[in-house]
Amino acid sequence: MYGELVPLGGGDPIPLLKKRLRIGRREGCDIVLNFANISGHHALMEIEEGYWFIKDLRSRNGIKVDGKRILQGLKKRVDPGVVLSIAKHEYEVAYDPTELGAYGSPPQDEQLDNLFNKSLLDRAGLERKQSK
Repeated sequence: MYGELVPLGGGDPIPLLKKRLRIGRREGCDIVLNFANISGHHALMEIEEGYWFIKDLRSRNGIKVDGKRILQGLKKRVDPGVVLSIAKHEYEVAYDPTELGAYGSPPQDEQLDNLFNKSLLDRAGLERKQSK
């Protein structure tokens, strides 16, 4: 086991059983959250250098880490003890980075300067029509 998500509103902890987990409402997801405000494929969590990271998979209701919304398409590090909000559902993330192979300083989130390498239309998920 690679940690767990502990529901803040009560309920059983959700074990993190693999190093890469798809979270969503669909039955094919690794972690199924059967709530109307959860997208079919809402998020992807994976371990990098001993730390969990999460990526929003263009969900409708988003993801927050300690109350701060993460941008779609960019990975955000999820440190132990933070509150992870998937839509409106809150979980405390519990794991030990050293048990997952971490050493030295934690890896950085994806840099925001990568965000500025794309046009505003591309970042919004819209494509510009090509002129002929």
